[in-house]
Amino acid sequence: MSARSGLSPSELKRRIELERAGRAFLECRELGASPEIYELPASGRVTIGRGDGSDLTIAGDEKISRLHAELERIGGSWVITDDGLSRNGIWMGEERVSGRRRLEDGDVFRIGASLILFRAPGDPDARTAAATGDPELAQVTEAQRRVLVALCRPFRDGSEFAVPATNKEIAAEVYLSVEAVKSHLRALFERFEIGDLPQNQKRLKLVENALRSGVVSPRELRDQPFR
Repeated sequence: MSARSGLSPSELKRRIELERAGRAFLECRELGASPEIYELPASGRVTIGRGDGSDLTIAGDEKISRLHAELERIGGSWVITDDGLSRNGIWMGEERVSGRRRLEDGDVFRIGASLILFRAPGDPDARTAAATGDPELAQVTEAQRRVLVALCRPFRDGSEFAVPATNKEIAAEVYLSVEAVKSHLRALFERFEIGDLPQNQKRLKLVENALRSGVVSPRELRDQPFR
């Protein structure tokens, strides 16, 4: 993982251990503070807020309510809930979360000025589909889509001289380990049926297929990556 992740060596080691064990966790990035890892329990409910009584306390962010959000394990999946608990709400991209929303591996949500990455590396059902393109090719997980967008980002200006992002560049953008990025790319090579191509051709072909099929849109490449 690139040093740009900002994680301390101990937190980076902890994250890698959780990824290898397939355990769900949150990576909290509070503005002006070092990123922290919070391991989610196997079941039950987790509260997030500024108050001392919260399971995950983000004390330095004044835009966060004392009790801001709840995460709950329901039917094998984690859902995030804001039933009017907070003044400023929960945001995923430009969309405010209303009621309950199922979290998928790689989702990033914002509360106050803080960004929180949800990781569930052991969840085989965290799948999504793009709205356009070949439906067979569109069956990629949300984390794989984030890796695809990062891989394609150097092509945002349409330059014929662009080359796909490196594994380290992708890892720095999506806040995964380099090994996790490699794992997602191997799965994507198989999904797009280019696993038999020479290694030096796979990445460029994956970019071409992702953009042609609509799994990644040109607009997404111009959006600001998660920071």
